[in-house]
Amino acid sequence: MAILSARRRSAAISVAAVAGLAAAGVGLAVGGASAGTVSGSLYRDPSSAVVRWVAANPGDSRAAVIRDKIASQPQARWYANFNPSTIQSEVSSFIGAANAAQQIPVLSVYEITNRDCGGASAGGAPDLNQYQTWVSNFARGLGNQTVLIILETDSLALQTCLSTSELNARNQALTTATQTIKSANPNAKVYLDGGHSTWNSANDTANRLRAAGVQYADGFFTNVSNFNPTSSEANFGRAVISALNGMGISGKRQVIDTSRNGGAAGDWCADDNTDRRIGQYPTTNTGDANIDAYLWVKPPGEADGCRYTAGSFQPDLAFSLANGAPNPPTTAPPTTNPPTTAPPTTAPPTTAPPTTAPPTTPPPAGNGCSASVAINQWNGGFTASVNVTAGSASINGWTVTVALPSGAAITGTWNAQASGTSGTVRFT
Repeated sequence: MAILSARRRSAAISVAAVAGLAAAGVGLAVGGASAGTVSGSLYRDPSSAVVRWVAANPGDSRAAVIRDKIASQPQARWYANFNPSTIQSEVSSFIGAANAAQQIPVLSVYEITNRDCGGASAGGAPDLNQYQTWVSNFARGLGNQTVLIILETDSLALQTCLSTSELNARNQALTTATQTIKSANPNAKVYLDGGHSTWNSANDTANRLRAAGVQYADGFFTNVSNFNPTSSEANFGRAVISALNGMGISGKRQVIDTSRNGGAAGDWCADDNTDRRIGQYPTTNTGDANIDAYLWVKPPGEADGCRYTAGSFQPDLAFSLANGAPNPPTTAPPTTNPPTTAPPTTAPPTTAPPTTAPPTTPPPAGNGCSASVAINQWNGGFTASVNVTAGSASINGWTVTVALPSGAAITGTWNAQASGTSGTVRFT
């Protein structure tokens, strides 16, 4: 099976040759060359709530869609329980599995005192002294390889319940937490709360980030548990970065939660909003120098606390988000994690498909070999599935030649060789 997908300025391909019952797999990622400061594939948590649900409900009519479009993808592991005696070992186990897979784990820390201002996700450490103890233990489990830390969602964007003294204490706690994590693992990437594009202004957000010590962090995250289009969040992020630069704080990057922003906007508290869809699939190959990653921080299918208990996995919500959404552009993943899927872009999910048409004619048959092509158009691009068949005789190798659309460039390969990076490329 070979998959070719393309958008304006980006594409992805995977190919496999079949001889009888034998198959060889290959995948190649194609996309814009520019990106943020993070590179590599993201770690798929094999024990996430959605993975466990799929395994326990193979006969459910919703299982295949949820498996293919949600459970297959890397998502953040949330740490939201106040458990100072066990948090180090829990983190160390998770980090060890990701390191063994040579992939990048995403951890969402949600433990700040008086989190969510006592709302649906209330909880956290009993006080900020105990919070620092918890963070210190958390940091000791992080190892020394790259890890992405989403530090305290809503802690800066939502401050209406805090007095001036409480706000100052929280800012100091976040500054200390950032420094503690970076000291324990210098390769950890720490991002602070940037709210989202329809909440606080860019200047206000930048001021809040500065007060909370963003100068010690790698940047900020936006759109966690929200639904704003990627393009809106990217524009907002650029404005925040510009405001930080004006304060003398440079070199900061953004990460965007795209887990639920592929559909309608409207009322945030809408567990039953059937217009919403999953957004861009998670990747560190963003094609934007200001953006380190598109992440699924809020796991699709986990409730907000409106119709269901906050954080609980609900298969009807997951199915609603996944049903009708584009498939991941690649289907030949590594053993622990699918390739970083949809080609990066900061355009809205409704971007028109490229003007360059995908190939529709299969390569000519010869010496018993043949190939077939199946096209699947999707918003912003296409996928082309290529089956190469050896016929009755075995083969020692195969070649597939693809004319990439103008502006597309190959950025990586899996188990194959490419003759170039653009134009007409041979994959062997």
